[in-house]
Amino acid sequence: QVQLVESGGGLVQAGGSLRLSCAASGSIDRINGMGWYRQAPGKQRELVAVITNVGRANYADTVKGRFTISRDNAKNTVYLQMNSLKPEDTAVYYCVAQRIGVDIWGQGTQVTVSS
Repeated sequence: QVQLVESGGGLVQAGGSLRLSCAASGSIDRINGMGWYRQAPGKQRELVAVITNVGRANYADTVKGRFTISRDNAKNTVYLQMNSLKPEDTAVYYCVAQRIGVDIWGQGTQVTVSS
């Protein structure tokens, strides 16, 4: 089994920054992609950013230029640096890891951006 523990969420004013972290533990061998999704109230979960184990990243258009995903394979941790935050970024952010074709999800961390 793989366990994902997220941290770094919170309340921030518009224009501010937050950094999310997600640490993987357990059966971490053969984890390929890791990333972040988010779900706002009343909306479907959506992709924010993902990164492969060789560092290739993809972003949702809504966060390009503002968010940066990175990964420390030695620490089995993925990060999401979020800058220039907007109220519409308010959501629960979920970490995801893909292992042998199976998506494993974290519990989520709340990010709230006030206007």
